[in-house]
Amino acid sequence: MGTVRKKQGLPTVGTAAPAGRTQSPSAVRLFGVDLARGFAVFGMYAAHVGPSPDRGGAIGFAMELAHGRSSALFALLAGFTVVLITGRNTPKRGVAGREAVVKVAIRAAVLVVVGSAVTVTDTPVDVILAFYGVYFLLVLPLYRLGAGPLAWIAAGTALVFPQVLYVVAHAAGGRGYGSQTGVDDLFSLLVSGSYPAITWIPFVIAGMAVARLELTCATVRARLTLVGVCLAVTGYGGSWLALRLVPGAAHALISAAGPGAASAWWSDIAGYPTYHTPAWLLAASPHSQTTLSIIGNTGVALTVLATCLIAVDASPHLLALARPVITVGSMSLTAYVLHLVAIRLLGIEQVPGSPLHVLLGFVAVAMVLATAWSWFSRRGPLEWLMSRTTDLARYVPVGR
Repeated sequence: MGTVRKKQGLPTVGTAAPAGRTQSPSAVRLFGVDLARGFAVFGMYAAHVGPSPDRGGAIGFAMELAHGRSSALFALLAGFTVVLITGRNTPKRGVAGREAVVKVAIRAAVLVVVGSAVTVTDTPVDVILAFYGVYFLLVLPLYRLGAGPLAWIAAGTALVFPQVLYVVAHAAGGRGYGSQTGVDDLFSLLVSGSYPAITWIPFVIAGMAVARLELTCATVRARLTLVGVCLAVTGYGGSWLALRLVPGAAHALISAAGPGAASAWWSDIAGYPTYHTPAWLLAASPHSQTTLSIIGNTGVALTVLATCLIAVDASPHLLALARPVITVGSMSLTAYVLHLVAIRLLGIEQVPGSPLHVLLGFVAVAMVLATAWSWFSRRGPLEWLMSRTTDLARYVPVGR
């Protein structure tokens, strides 16, 4: 069995085996990727059906940590999908490469259609799936690059694109981009939506760079942790300093966005982006769409991923305890869509704002259902359907 076990659906490395089956040590050492994905799914649950961060205290703080950062982790792990499909150690070329490109394109189209369909049901959740599909298409031309070039491109887009977004938004009247829940058109997906591609593809490209690394190497994981911590401190700490040291920045931000903007260096309590003042570019709240927020969120995502990789490799007992979360991570598309369906069926209209026991119930049900399903199939139901759909790529003429 190889080190990387390729699955269809959302990106999965080292899939959790059904209970009673064994995995090789090389596969186990990458279960941390699915563990991180499972935490990303639960973080999005917290952002949607958890208590509001406004309640304060330890629970409010934990909920605030999930907001935006879990979506960023989800997007970063999306980079694994492109790399796994198109060749992780060596990019596919020739007919195999062209077929892999078609598979990614089909996957992207399906996600755009499904995401748009879910959005028009008036769900109170800002659905990421359609945006996710657009990310795939935009980064596809980069699939043959190595970790170094990908890392530089991720850094460059993080530095430049938020400023481009500011200019576009300011020209449109400075309205709060990211406040829309609908997917109206391509412009919404690229610029004005809740997860605009222009400021979210740096996460995906960073994930592609990480996927190129030898993640079974302890030194690589340690360096990944260090880089993550440094980026998080740079992003959030840099925003905290800038809002206090740049003359008039904090006052301008509070005047434009309200008193909640005082926490714009780390918290979404600051609200959606406002482009009436360039001071907003100094914010780092998770959905602020700024360079500092991308740096900080990427740092958190890398730290969580590296920590998960290290943790599951450190102890077989810990791996066994984490298996339900790992299994959810291996079926993340199914787990994500089912929680949207449950929100609709339960009539939950205020997100976030549900009692803590609702969130715990969602998490528990997801783990139970995923674990039960894993006894029969290594793919979740929607992952299986996605696999069958992308298999159509073999019938598309690609210059054989």
